[in-house]
Amino acid sequence: MPGEALSHDPAELRKRIDTTKAHPARVYDVFLGGKDHYPVDREAAAAALAANPSLYLDIWHNRAFVRRAVARLAQDDGIRQFLDIGTGLPTAENVHEIAQRIGPDARIVYVDNDPIVLAHARALLTSGPEGRTDYIDADLRNPAQILEQAVKTLDFDRPVALVLAAVLHFVEDEEAYAIVRELVAALPSGSRVVISHLTDDLNPERARAVQRTLAQHGAPFVQRSKEQVARFFSETPGLTLDEPGVVPVHHWHPDGAAPAPDPVDPGYLATLDDIDKIRYRAASDVTDADINVYAAAGHKA
Repeated sequence: MPGEALSHDPAELRKRIDTTKAHPARVYDVFLGGKDHYPVDREAAAAALAANPSLYLDIWHNRAFVRRAVARLAQDDGIRQFLDIGTGLPTAENVHEIAQRIGPDARIVYVDNDPIVLAHARALLTSGPEGRTDYIDADLRNPAQILEQAVKTLDFDRPVALVLAAVLHFVEDEEAYAIVRELVAALPSGSRVVISHLTDDLNPERARAVQRTLAQHGAPFVQRSKEQVARFFSETPGLTLDEPGVVPVHHWHPDGAAPAPDPVDPGYLATLDDIDKIRYRAASDVTDADINVYAAAGHKA
């Protein structure tokens, strides 16, 4: 039955949670205004924001890209199955909410390896009655385990959309390309692949400052160039990169629906820390100078 992996003993989950160093999913949660993080994650997020004051725009527009990509695949391509690896903590507009709004029978499998995400994963299993969702507690570096469990929910005789949003930059060197090849090899013809990835192509100084800062807080990652991101498509058999290719995330089929800030009293705003002020900032006036994330999507022949 879907969700069986969620029956972990809470005591065992607590043992797995490392509160001495930042975790990417929890740092991401800080920037999205969530509450499922620890002081070390907040400290890392604040330090990263100081290194790049527009960093929150990377995160917000990455989230908007996922929304657009899932909606386009469900609406225009009729995709009804999604494998979302590196899910992160539940937030507004999760993949199943987007996909099932368009196709109520859509099936979604979420994958992450953070015990905090696992502890909150029941929020990802609120499928509509016609569809289905599941959560797999697994690491991207073990694609065989992911595929073995995903087949319990997804039909691999029908197209599947593989979503790898802001996760491949946590895998170094050639291992990342091998992982994508193994995952895509299991997908049937007509499947789709969605990728977003941090880069230092666009604004090198700020991007590298954030990289150094998060590494110091226990959340290292690698940045890849446009050509290196394109390799995930060109070096994966059967996979073709779709238009508009590898582009800054806010240029991937924009729809003008950027997050709007909540109204706030200026006096109250002045009392907040910088990391808390970002939830009241606009995202619609983003420029290329603000972004350090590439986005791309492709299809399997």
